Amino acid sequence: MDRPDVINQTDTSKANSGNEIVDALVLDLLEWVAADQRSYEEVMEAWRTSCPRLPVWEDANDRRLVARAHVGGRAVVTVTPSGRALLAQRRPQRRPEPRH
Repeated sequence: MDRPDVINQTDTSKANSGNEIVDALVLDLLEWVAADQRSYEEVMEAWRTSCPRLPVWEDANDRRLVARAHVGGRAVVTVTPSGRALLAQRRPQRRPEPRH
């Protein structure tokens, strides 16, 4: 499968925020989700892991950078305003415009 992971950090995510690999992957996740509407199932298939050293999906959720919403009767994942602000700050030249 094609895979392209602060502001409002919670206390539980601060331990992972220093991990440069996880931070880079969280930015990759945000770019990937922002580029196109992604179903929750698609995101879970591509990004969920049981590896405790790569908690990309969990970290993005803990940091409130992504959210689940229901659109047209299906669960989709969206990038939150905090996630978009982080992308603009950390990867301004690569920020994709959302497609609908």
